[in-house]
Amino acid sequence: MAVRAVRGAVQLERDEAGHMDEQVGALLTAILERNDLTTDDLISIWFTATPDLHCDFPAAAARKLGIVDVPLICAQELDIAGAMPRVVRVLAHIESDKPRADIAHVYLGAAAALRKDIAQ
Repeated sequence: MAVRAVRGAVQLERDEAGHMDEQVGALLTAILERNDLTTDDLISIWFTATPDLHCDFPAAAARKLGIVDVPLICAQELDIAGAMPRVVRVLAHIESDKPRADIAHVYLGAAAALRKDIAQ
């Protein structure tokens, strides 16, 4: 079994805890489904949020989904002029037999514009 990394992102419409839970939950669910993963396949997840998001930790949404025994960490994204606002990014480390080229990276909604080269 190989260790792989899965990327993803979602842009929130507003800085509100319930909305963050919903959108980050949808992102994590899509990552799991599109890569045929269960929570047992997760090694760790890094979350970043743009500096304009203050309502909650993105990792809280993962815990609410039942991802409770996986190490999670949150960090602030770089504050770059002109960058897309209200974005939560994910870098999940997983165990998978899939070749690296078959990993589905998930960019939901407007966040798909961040990585047109790998967004699916």
